[in-house]
Amino acid sequence: MAFKFEGLKVWQKAMDLSFDIDLLTKSFPKDELYVLTSQIKRACDSISLNIAEGSTDQSNAEFARFLSYSIRSNIEVVSCLHLGKRRNIINQTDFEKLYTECE
Repeated sequence: MAFKFEGLKVWQKAMDLSFDIDLLTKSFPKDELYVLTSQIKRACDSISLNIAEGSTDQSNAEFARFLSYSIRSNIEVVSCLHLGKRRNIINQTDFEKLYTECE
């Protein structure tokens, strides 16, 4: 692999989560397009992007800082999942599946 982050399981799992979130948001109502849809997708993409950015030519302390950003983005995704569930946009099955992926 050309880049270190491509071999990291955490990055691969973050990419899987982004794919699953993208699929889920395709069923969101149009009035959520610039609200919850945009927020959860950006937060989710931020997980893998921060892992990638922090992994290349960085010190361990710098990589840890970027991993911290990824964790915060993951927590944001979880909060968005809760909002979607409360708004009856996300069903229990999808919520549980994606929540487990975030864990």
